[in-house]
Amino acid sequence: MGKVLMKGNEVIAEAAVHAGCKYFFGYPITPQSELVAYMARRLPEVGGLFLQAESEVAAINMVYGAAGTGVRVMTSSSSPGFSLKQEGISYLVGAELPALIVNVVRGGPGLGNIQPAQSDYFQVTKGGGHGDYHTPVLAPSTLQEIIGLTETAFDIADKYRTPVILLGDGMLGQMMEPVEFKPLTDRQPVQKDWATTGTRGDGKPRIISSLELDAEALEKHNAHLQEKFALIKQQEVRYETYETDESDYIITAYGTAARIAMNAINQARMEGVKVGMIRPITLWPFPEQPFIETRDRVKGYISVEMSAGQMVEDVRLAVNGRAPVSFYGRTGGVVPTQEEIYSHIMKAAGGVEV
Repeated sequence: MGKVLMKGNEVIAEAAVHAGCKYFFGYPITPQSELVAYMARRLPEVGGLFLQAESEVAAINMVYGAAGTGVRVMTSSSSPGFSLKQEGISYLVGAELPALIVNVVRGGPGLGNIQPAQSDYFQVTKGGGHGDYHTPVLAPSTLQEIIGLTETAFDIADKYRTPVILLGDGMLGQMMEPVEFKPLTDRQPVQKDWATTGTRGDGKPRIISSLELDAEALEKHNAHLQEKFALIKQQEVRYETYETDESDYIITAYGTAARIAMNAINQARMEGVKVGMIRPITLWPFPEQPFIETRDRVKGYISVEMSAGQMVEDVRLAVNGRAPVSFYGRTGGVVPTQEEIYSHIMKAAGGVEV
C-alpha cells in the first residue's frame, strides 16, 4: 500500500484498526467528529463493533466493559467531552484496564470554540480525575507520526494494563497529509489471563473492579500502581531533539506548535542565532533527560504552547533553576505564527524584535 491523502482524524481511526482495534464507543464532537464517522463505517468491514453512546459518560463506561474482556478498544472526544470522561478514566486506571483514549483539543475553558488548542495539558498529564494516578500521554506532530504512536499507544496499554491518551489538537485532526500504512510485523498477542472471558471451570472467577473499601488494601493497591508508574517513567519516555548540542537557546514545543516553531528556529539560525528544539513526544512521562543534559550550558529555554502556559511548568521543573525559562503562547484557539515565535527567539537572544 502506497501513500494516501487522509485527514488527521481518519488517520487516527485507520491506525487504530491497523493495530487491531475492533471496538469503538464514542460521541461526536467537533473537531474530531470525522474520527467517529470513519469508525462507524470501517469497523463493520473488519468484523468489529461501533456504537455511538448517548453521552461521553456512557461511552467511557462502555470502554471499561469492553476492556475488561481483553479486547483492544478505544474512544475519542474533544476537550469538553473529554472532561466528562474523567471519572471513567480514573476507574480504568484503578481497575488496570488497557484502552486508547483520544483527545483532539479545542479552545476553552467551558464550551469554548472549535479551534485548535493545547490547553488540556494539565488535564491529561496530571491525572484529570480523582486519586493518585497517571496515564501515559503521546503527542504526535505529523499525521505519519500519528500512525506509529497510535500503534504504540495500544502496545503500552496492553503491556502495563493502563489507559493511554493520544493527544492532538484541532489542526492535526482537520489537516490532510499523505501517509503510508505499513504492514505490522513480529506482533505477538498479549496474554491476558486477567480478562473476564470465563474460566471454563479451570480457575477462580475473574473479577475486575476499582472498588476497595478496606483502606489498607486500597493503600497496597495504590503502592502497586505507583510502582507501575515508576516503571513506565523508566521505560517509555520518548522525545526528539534538533540542533541542541551547540545551541545557546532551546525551544520546547509539542504537536502543531512544534511544527510551527521548527520553521521559526530555522529562520533564526539563518540569522546566526544558535537555537535548537526539544520536542516531547510523551507528555507523561515528561522527558527530563534532554533538559538535564543541556541546562548547565544553555542561555535559556522557551516553551511555546497553544495555551496560557502549562507544559512550561514541567520544563521549569526539569531545568531546576539552572537556566532561565520563558514562555510564549496563544490561547482561545489562536495558533501562534512562525513570525511571532521568531520574534520571541530574537528578543530572548538580545536581537532586534521583529
